[in-house]
Amino acid sequence: MAAVNTKPAARRATPSGPSAALRTAYVVSAYPAVSHAFIQREVRALRALGATVEVFSVHRAPPSDLLSAVDAEEAATTSPILPIGMPDLLRSHWRAFVRSPRAYVATLRYAVSQAPRGARARLWQLFYFAEAVVLWARCEDRNLHHLHAHLANVAADVSWLAAHFGRMAARDDSWCWSFTMHGCVEFWEVDRFNLARKVAAADLVVCISDYTRAQLMALCDPQHWSKLHVVHCGVELERYQPHDSARSTAAPVQILAVGRLSHEKGHLMLLAAVAELRRRSVFARCTLVGDGPLRGRLEAEAKRLEIEDVVTFTGAVSQDEMPAFFARADIFCQPSFAEGIPVVLMEAMAVGLPVVSTSVAGIPELVTDGHAGVLVPPGRPDLLADALSRLVASADLRIAMGRAGRAIVEQHFDVVACAARIADLFAGLGER
Repeated sequence: MAAVNTKPAARRATPSGPSAALRTAYVVSAYPAVSHAFIQREVRALRALGATVEVFSVHRAPPSDLLSAVDAEEAATTSPILPIGMPDLLRSHWRAFVRSPRAYVATLRYAVSQAPRGARARLWQLFYFAEAVVLWARCEDRNLHHLHAHLANVAADVSWLAAHFGRMAARDDSWCWSFTMHGCVEFWEVDRFNLARKVAAADLVVCISDYTRAQLMALCDPQHWSKLHVVHCGVELERYQPHDSARSTAAPVQILAVGRLSHEKGHLMLLAAVAELRRRSVFARCTLVGDGPLRGRLEAEAKRLEIEDVVTFTGAVSQDEMPAFFARADIFCQPSFAEGIPVVLMEAMAVGLPVVSTSVAGIPELVTDGHAGVLVPPGRPDLLADALSRLVASADLRIAMGRAGRAIVEQHFDVVACAARIADLFAGLGER
């Protein structure tokens, strides 16, 4: 776990520091979203440090994602690009064309030239260009010339082209753009996500882990490596407070898993492990918080394994409800096949829960096997059951690992410190 133990914690900025002068546009594919609470947390932390952060959502967030008062507050102040009426679309494009016909045509050509292979990809670049001009016009109105996209998806494509046009139209370097690279989905289709070109075009790339940075280094020319900076996501330490994980021996130990119910999260492995615990006469209950395309399959699998009486599916819940779920748990389990560094693991560690997870991607940068939790190879429900059984059997071990986890999060994954580091990087863009 070299990354966690060797990197100093980022300093805390204050509203009178460099953050106070920052003006940036955060661009997200859909904001706020249930699965992207970490973006909301970062935005609000930057604002608390004095930065001006306005959020633009490529797609309007659906009402089903607004599960808390904070979600509703963020949605009310977020500017969605789509859906858009034809008059507004044409007005933005006419404004851009009048500002600089040369930059308008050049950016359109540039958009097509930077497309991944295939006719469909070139067509999508035209859509990105159309959306980028709308984004440029709205940012121009608000004097926002730095665009930062979260995730290397449509948000990055639109930010890239908007900044490119802004720079050409202004004929200077006043416009710039950056993005945060998470993974793991983008690394499965590096050509479709156009990762190498995005890194080459960006002024800065924030990587959430050393693993993520290394994957980008393997994809791009070494001349761009200096753009890649590791800044972990963080948690609100005041919100997620430790609790005593020791419970009465008369009650079954509570295992908690939180995340989107999709294949890469490995929930089928968790159900198999719970079934193995029952075969071993190890008494535990399991709660799966979250929703997703695999929910029906998981519920059917729980019935097939005859463990539906000890497994609960809650569906999606708001961030306001999460501390209560953590407080009722004894062990947190994240059996993923692929990850970045899951923020939910940080939250579990922050409240003093021992964690059981897999030794994939950036997870070992957060969890050291045998210290704050147990790491097992992915896809091994037998070893997952061994790890869970070990923790079920010992309240003292759960408490010790939980305390170690809290200390790690306090030192390296405080959202305020992480936001201050990002603010420093953004400030550096203005000093180019």
